[in-house]
Amino acid sequence: MIEVIYILWLRQLKHYWRSKARLLGSLGQPLLFLVTFGFGFGPMYTRASGGANYLDFLAPGIVAMSILFTAVFSGLEVIWDRQFGFLKETMVAPISRTEIMIGKTLGGATIAMIQGLIVLSLTYVLGFRIPSLASLALGLVFMFLIAIFFTGLGLAIASKMKDMQGFQLIMNFLIMPIFFLSGALFPLENLPQAIYFVSRIDPLTYGVDGLRGAIAGMSVFGIHSDLAVIGLLSVLVCMIGAFLFSKIEA
Repeated sequence: MIEVIYILWLRQLKHYWRSKARLLGSLGQPLLFLVTFGFGFGPMYTRASGGANYLDFLAPGIVAMSILFTAVFSGLEVIWDRQFGFLKETMVAPISRTEIMIGKTLGGATIAMIQGLIVLSLTYVLGFRIPSLASLALGLVFMFLIAIFFTGLGLAIASKMKDMQGFQLIMNFLIMPIFFLSGALFPLENLPQAIYFVSRIDPLTYGVDGLRGAIAGMSVFGIHSDLAVIGLLSVLVCMIGAFLFSKIEA
């Protein structure tokens, strides 16, 4: 079982590493947000908050955004494999579909983690600082849980689709509201009740809040609550994904 998972995990990492355009292109949007929002809205945030640095608030949200986008689009691998026949060959092999799901989930989550770490390094260049190694370690836990949740979500949706363009449209329809309503770009305090309610049911909200609490010391709901919620949701979405993947037809 471990060998099967490892091979599927390694295959996705090799695809990622060989696609230099994908690696570099995926850094454009996070860097744009960091520069334009960080330096554009920074002075206004500083005045409104009484001297706080907006980059310290923004950096965890942009890291989470990078993980989100990379993770959910790992579902494209399933549709790609289906179109080119690799998925059928995998399905007829004497291995469990759950093992295939775990291998693909871990592969997609690892790629999302790498992407998140690259963006985190960029925030360091722009002036963001993590207070301690313990904070970094806890931040990595939240980054991994965000990656697992949204990779599992992407694979679960992809298992029910055969059209690559349709998958991309659905993902864009889902992930933009998920990102913008998660508190990645603005504080959740003093929001209108309707927006605050939607933010509370947004899974990424707890990932962003926990990551921000871990590496920037700012948390609305508390790190332990965030960890419990995003951890539970990650397990739940992986179980749902495994069930849907077991019903997939290559």
